[in-house]
Amino acid sequence: MRKIFTFIGFTSFIIFTNAQIVISEIYSGGGNSGSALKSDYIILKNIGPEKASLNEATIQYAPATGNFNQYHTLPNITLNPGQSFLIQEAANGGGAVDLPSPDFIANEILNFDGASNSSLGLEMAAASGKIVLANNNVQVKDAKSENVVDFAVYGTANSVPVFSSTVNTAFKRVSENPEDNISDFVLATANPINSGNGNIAISDVDINYSKFNFIVNSFVKENNEIAFGAEVENVKVYDEYGQVVMKSPTKTATGLNLIELPKGKYTVTGTINNAPVSQQIVKE
Repeated sequence: MRKIFTFIGFTSFIIFTNAQIVISEIYSGGGNSGSALKSDYIILKNIGPEKASLNEATIQYAPATGNFNQYHTLPNITLNPGQSFLIQEAANGGGAVDLPSPDFIANEILNFDGASNSSLGLEMAAASGKIVLANNNVQVKDAKSENVVDFAVYGTANSVPVFSSTVNTAFKRVSENPEDNISDFVLATANPINSGNGNIAISDVDINYSKFNFIVNSFVKENNEIAFGAEVENVKVYDEYGQVVMKSPTKTATGLNLIELPKGKYTVTGTINNAPVSQQIVKE
């Protein structure tokens, strides 16, 4: 059975019925000019109800429009329900703060083409890229490859407009119900969580997530209304081709009427407390 999860510019294919470990957060601004953190990171999380293990799994990276070439293996990890796993990736020489006790430091990066690679960690582009969690070291071709456990595409190079990660923000996955076919990633303050920070379920809301309770109802039906969890500024609605199809008639809004839009998938963007947010919705 294959489950398909769609986020803002992210598509995740869960291939295995019992797959529970997913890509929870991506931070690609580490060590860049103006960043606080020295290193990029990826957080995995067990979103299932039981313990889950990964043995001989890999994290693979590709530019937004290129092939997967860089990868590193993961240790044989077992995560409790809700537990995170912090992976330290490449550093760019800047920043002042080390990641808090990463669970794994990716010191050995390999190339599928056999070329030597002396990088310490995956060198992820801040603007856009692709990350995949695979169950072996076979090169992933696309999101439908047999060995894909979770697949995420981020950044401005994709057909759905999403915010490019800034030096101190990360793409965070939030989902009230991971069994739904629609989930989302939002742009929020980078907050690296390792496995020792408790079993924080993905639906839990802390100070870094609370202001990103953006759209209350991501499925829009008969009433044609979407409601925001807070007052949002500069609301725009994009279609699947990246075109702006609607704007809020006022500078701030607590909701929006979509009666003029045909059925389909859209991305809604805006600003909450001076931080950009975005979320995908479906109008039925």
